[in-house]
Amino acid sequence: MKNEPKPQPQSTKIYTPHSYFEPLPLARLFPSSAPLEVEIGCGDGSFLAAYAAQHQEKNFLGIERLLGRIRKLNRKAIRLRLDNLKILRIEASYCVQYLLPPKSIRACHIYFPDPWPKKKHQKRRLIAPKFAENLANTLEPGGQVFLRTDNEGYFRQMLETFGENPRFLATSTPLELTAVTTDFEKTFAKQGIPTLHAQYRLARISAIPILHS
Repeated sequence: MKNEPKPQPQSTKIYTPHSYFEPLPLARLFPSSAPLEVEIGCGDGSFLAAYAAQHQEKNFLGIERLLGRIRKLNRKAIRLRLDNLKILRIEASYCVQYLLPPKSIRACHIYFPDPWPKKKHQKRRLIAPKFAENLANTLEPGGQVFLRTDNEGYFRQMLETFGENPRFLATSTPLELTAVTTDFEKTFAKQGIPTLHAQYRLARISAIPILHS
């Protein structure tokens, strides 16, 4: 009996940049050109893996700092053969400010970021005016930001941060998106804790009128 060839290992979905001081070469990350959506803070990858599987017409980049979570998402992406998904291990605010090219992102998903509930720690929260401005620079005109949290205080801060930035307009979250849940969301739902949703769209800048004398 002939020995059957051993299956070749699937290539990893984890991307390691050649430089952390230059914008990411997004066009070379994926096998096909498509609109790019980013998830910041992927948890165990429940949302991103499921959503990427449902939307093969889009490309997805997961940004996560914790190695254990990255490995979980990588295993799911390999198992589902998600060629439209890459994962980057890096601190989120640095990536948004320095590595994501301007006007390169169609949508950004930020679900259950660390709420830092103690008042003395709240300055560490991701959602803040500087972050919102940097995120606006990465979005395409009309690009969207989707937010979820269980923390009412942080939710108010999210609304204030994006609501006070004139580059963003509040919109409603589509039901098709809320149907795909995260690991945190499932845990909180079992405890009877509701999920708070918000969505913002980057305003399309209208042409500057020409003044005639």
